[in-house]
Amino acid sequence: MFHFFVSPENVTDTQVTVVGGDVNHIKNVLRMKIGEKFVANDGNGASYCCAISEISDDRVVADIEDGQLMSNELPVKLVLFQGLPKADKLELIIQKGVELGVSEIYPVEMSRCVVKLDDKKKKSKTARWQSISESAAKQSGRTVIPEIHEPISFANALKVAEDFDLLLVPYECADSMSALKDKLDNVKPNTTIGIFIGPEGGYEESEIEKAKAAGGEIVSLGKRILRTETASIAALAICMFNIESNLL
Repeated sequence: MFHFFVSPENVTDTQVTVVGGDVNHIKNVLRMKIGEKFVANDGNGASYCCAISEISDDRVVADIEDGQLMSNELPVKLVLFQGLPKADKLELIIQKGVELGVSEIYPVEMSRCVVKLDDKKKKSKTARWQSISESAAKQSGRTVIPEIHEPISFANALKVAEDFDLLLVPYECADSMSALKDKLDNVKPNTTIGIFIGPEGGYEESEIEKAKAAGGEIVSLGKRILRTETASIAALAICMFNIESNLL
């Protein structure tokens, strides 16, 4: 069943109204008809099974057939701090991260990042990344659209994460995966977990020391050295598996 996001103000007790670009998608791409069903998400975690009752040039109105559906969101908040990679790798990371349950993504400018963005490019890139997040949220049946932030410095990333319940820092020099498993096995519902992933060139030792000083847990993702885009996807998949196995 197709999923669409609607603003909370466009949801009543009995109907939802779809406006904007999704109207064209419903009418002209999917060619949906009166009576066909879709899931409407209000972006705050609520979702409803609806049947189309009206289609016009600028809106699609649907009757709510089932009240709020069971949430498919993770019971914890996963925040990815991704070392800013080259080319379009971040687009892949965002897409797969959203599918795996990430709540927010912060691109982080680290010492060994090759990419340098000025303020204008940061804004345009972030708008593009947010669009990818929304598309991935629709495709994967998320009930919220994860926020993709503008790139920030490593120091500011540590400040954002300073009040998190758990801060994981996968590092190729870490000894074993047991520390990661132990930490995830003790995660409680409604906690916030930050995951730091280095860029293509990896972390500088000084960054690892700063992460440790900020309470970061240095962990391993296995014996093999992973590319940055593989590391982020692997870390999120491991977290998702353990959290859903233990808490759901």
